[in-house]
Amino acid sequence: MRPPRLVSLLLASIGLGLSACAERPWHGIVLDPPAPAPPLAAAGVAEEPASRFTLAAARGSTVLVYFGYTHCPDVCPTTLADWARARRALGADTLGVRWVFVSVDPTRDTPADAAAYARQFHPTFEGTAFTDAELAPVLRDWSIAAYPEGDPRTPDYTVAHPAHSFVVDAEGRLRLMIPPGVHGDSIAEDLRRLR
Repeated sequence: MRPPRLVSLLLASIGLGLSACAERPWHGIVLDPPAPAPPLAAAGVAEEPASRFTLAAARGSTVLVYFGYTHCPDVCPTTLADWARARRALGADTLGVRWVFVSVDPTRDTPADAAAYARQFHPTFEGTAFTDAELAPVLRDWSIAAYPEGDPRTPDYTVAHPAHSFVVDAEGRLRLMIPPGVHGDSIAEDLRRLR
């Protein structure tokens, strides 16, 4: 009687262990429960009417949103480079994923500047910028801070901004925040799990 009971307990333990292993950790920070994403609408590039971006019109797609600026010396270019790696890792799965860079430096960045900057990393990446007046409600709605540091006329002028990417699912809900430094393959893995 005893050996079969011991064997069944061991098998149950192994089963529980395998079940725990099957639940892979996320690389991004999971927002649970997910919340509706705040509105985000930008005029886009004047000479490209189709470049107008609205989060509402992107419903049905997974959208990565990053708030940065084109003169950023560190986290912005490394994040967009990781996005480009993630896009390559997704391969054919990139349909239904949009990558949106939003400048929080209205002093220097126009929508055209932000669009050109984003496209340096991949031609499908979108970029936009806001005026001071337009940016204030966006920062408030997204509960983020972005502000200039220093004099814009000097080379050491920078803009403080969030370092993580927001991931909005196809239903328009905020699902993940991806910290800087998460490798492209890991971003791709999280995006596949959302779909």
